[in-house]
Amino acid sequence: MNTHHQSTTNSIDLQFDKDHLWHPYTSMTNALPAYGVIAANGVELQLENGKKLIDGTSSWWACIHGYSHPKIVAAMQQQTAQLSHVMFGGITHRPAVELARLLVDMTSPKLTKVFLADSGSIAVEVAMKMALQYWQGRSLPSKQKILTIKNGYHGDTFAAMSVCDPEGGMHTMFGELVTKQLFAPAPQSKFNQAFNPQELDEISAIFADNHQHIAALLVEPIMQGAGGMRFYHPDYLAALRQLCDKYNVLLILDEIATGFGRTGKLFAYEHSAIEADILCLGKALTGGYISLAATMCTDEVAQGVSGSPAGVFMHGPTFMGNPLACAAAVASLELIKENHWQQQIGAIEAQLKQELAEAADYPNVVDVRVLGGVGVLEMSNTLDTAQLQQQFVDLGVWIRPFSNLIYIMPPYCISSTDLSKLTTAMKIVAKQTELPNATGEFISHG
Repeated sequence: MNTHHQSTTNSIDLQFDKDHLWHPYTSMTNALPAYGVIAANGVELQLENGKKLIDGTSSWWACIHGYSHPKIVAAMQQQTAQLSHVMFGGITHRPAVELARLLVDMTSPKLTKVFLADSGSIAVEVAMKMALQYWQGRSLPSKQKILTIKNGYHGDTFAAMSVCDPEGGMHTMFGELVTKQLFAPAPQSKFNQAFNPQELDEISAIFADNHQHIAALLVEPIMQGAGGMRFYHPDYLAALRQLCDKYNVLLILDEIATGFGRTGKLFAYEHSAIEADILCLGKALTGGYISLAATMCTDEVAQGVSGSPAGVFMHGPTFMGNPLACAAAVASLELIKENHWQQQIGAIEAQLKQELAEAADYPNVVDVRVLGGVGVLEMSNTLDTAQLQQQFVDLGVWIRPFSNLIYIMPPYCISSTDLSKLTTAMKIVAKQTELPNATGEFISHG
């Protein structure tokens, strides 16, 4: 035992944390600072020193109902006392059945099958494996490639890494271990501007030349998240659905960041009035209270997978269908069904547009964009995460910049007063930032 590291108080030992705990996308020799949080309620995080911060990130886009929501907490407490975990192999339970029923009811009609996994990255892995096994079951085993678009982000595990941006993404250092996939240019027509159909030329050519080898097209609908917070035109996504139909390719939609209301629709694919063959969900699925993800598919996909040589779907995480996580998800989705999110997101979007507009005139701001509950200031250079993080904490807010972006995705329950504190802090920091060159930070699917 390393007794010299033992803490003599109940405080958070930040030095031990720095010496031993590896945080996301940080160096162990030059770690980014970590702030000790001891409690959270509503939209506020309470630091160990008593300071309270308004959370502008919803804990990486997941905690949409705010912290310590009584309905979610009560559901988890009740479930913990009754059945916190049991293997899902050969066993089922009420929370899983209720969750699947809610997901089938609220997603598009063709999505009827639900696979429950641990995290967003695994949901993507599951989706890709479903696509490959589907074509095996349809006697087309040569369809093994995944087509995607640049500037995408889909997770940190190896299959998920293979469909992240191949040039500017975080996974370029893993070389030959990462499967080589097919990449088309990122969409350029912005969400609220005219659509240019010519930008489909290159991806159409990729379909035409490679469709016999393409199992699926995998994209984030409407909003590319960690690849740059880019909002693209709904007509582009609708055209992708048409190309998949024309060339006999499955469409996988990664709604892990966009699902459950964040973009102004319950699911981002609704902006384009399309349906997916396979849908990945995570993050806000449990309201951000505990890790859980889901991969949904159509009857057709399920039949193809089941008709593959294996005869079964070859995946089964230990904590698949965890009752505690399912109970949290049921409580979160019941809150979604109350439909307050529609008014909340509408109000957030209107306020973000009004209060961030002036930042477009700042010398270091390249673009200001808002969609639903997402507000983004794109800066002209890579940001120093640690420096800006401290500035935001000093201003009483928790905003986590990455790369060249200052953005917020606050909990839906945020008040207009607290939202103004976030936008004011964004503008103060953006206006005075000198933009030194530094290594930015990327965001995880968890």
